[in-house]
Amino acid sequence: MDFTPHTSGDTQRMLAHLGLAEISDLFAHLPDEVRPAAPLDLPEALSEMEVMSHIDALGKRNRSGLLTFAGGGIYDHYLPPVVRTLTMRPEFVTSYTPYQSELSQGVLQLLFEYQSMVASLTGLPVSNSSLYDGPSSGLEAVNLAVAHKKRSAVWISRGVHPHTRQIIATFAHARGIEVVDHPLVGGRTVWAPEGVSQPAAIVMSQPNYLGVIEDYDAARAVATEQGALAIAEVDAMTLGILRTPGDAGFDIAFAEGQPYGNPMSFGGPVLGMFAVSKPLMRKIPGRLVGRTTDTEGRTAYTLTFRAREQDIRREKASSNICTNQSLNAIAASIHLAWLGPAGLNEVGHQSVQKAHYLAKRLEQLRGVKMATPGAPYAREFAILTPADPHHVVDQMAERGYLAGIPLSDDYPEFAGGLLVAVTEKRTVDELDGYATALEEVLADG
Repeated sequence: MDFTPHTSGDTQRMLAHLGLAEISDLFAHLPDEVRPAAPLDLPEALSEMEVMSHIDALGKRNRSGLLTFAGGGIYDHYLPPVVRTLTMRPEFVTSYTPYQSELSQGVLQLLFEYQSMVASLTGLPVSNSSLYDGPSSGLEAVNLAVAHKKRSAVWISRGVHPHTRQIIATFAHARGIEVVDHPLVGGRTVWAPEGVSQPAAIVMSQPNYLGVIEDYDAARAVATEQGALAIAEVDAMTLGILRTPGDAGFDIAFAEGQPYGNPMSFGGPVLGMFAVSKPLMRKIPGRLVGRTTDTEGRTAYTLTFRAREQDIRREKASSNICTNQSLNAIAASIHLAWLGPAGLNEVGHQSVQKAHYLAKRLEQLRGVKMATPGAPYAREFAILTPADPHHVVDQMAERGYLAGIPLSDDYPEFAGGLLVAVTEKRTVDELDGYATALEEVLADG
């Protein structure tokens, strides 16, 4: 198969240089069982104009303008115009950390400010300048713990985001790491250490995927008893109102940073927040920007602790991350600076208050009940409905609402479960409208 820019003449010259007769000879070394026995069943080729028209038609099938009540890591928070205006300045528009510090002081300073903000938010002293996303940050936390403790097991709460657990499970399968899931009872994690391998880390989520506020101290106690690192997956926008993982004595915190400065954008691009205690700072993955002085005594910024990176000492690396999400981290920095501590606290309080208001409205509907009755929750909660939640989501979309995330795919024990998220953007009229629309959907069957 020719690559599009290559003419037949290009292809023949390359084959002649390699001493081959045809393109299939490039794959002659592969066993017959892994080579297709017949041509692939692909549609006819399209011109560039036809491809663009096809993509445009696919895009028009998307619903737009829905009021968003879906969360699960990606949230519909208000993004002030100043964030996009400043983020899209040409000197910032890069996805890569600059290596030539003498040419990049502005970007490096912003990333240093980002690290300082994340350290303050998590209560942990050292943050990197971001990773790819929240779930892969969870994997990096487990990588660090396994390498640091030299153990081959990790204990993970089932309240940790399903994507994070899936990524960790993939890594564990390849590396021979035992992953021990710990169940949710009444919405909160029950740590059951009897009869399982001693872990390198205890991994929990605060709040957990069902929106329930977990017990930091219980997880920390188990980690101390087992001699393991305590790792917390946190909700970025609740860090202004909930206890920080650093205050709870955790060693590592990670989060999906999308709510800070980044639109939902069909789930990406996003960024992973990552912070550690001081003893782990030389093992933190990704880019780390430090503040120093230049030869004339002026404040300067540069990448630091490079010796811990896999591109310097590959044989000792516990991570394959050598970059970050610079532009997304810059957006997060600008948004956090715009919010300030009081603004972040206000966003958190409004989200929680409105979530509790909506939950009480929904509990009044026939057949609807809380999936975790009595458990404390923040700005996200799970309900059980008498209808298939996938059907509910489809029918609510017809009424202008992105209703939430069905739980049954990841939590089969919650048949009829729907995860509902509320942010400060939602008005009382919108909350009441959601409740009315759901009542109609359930009445229609």
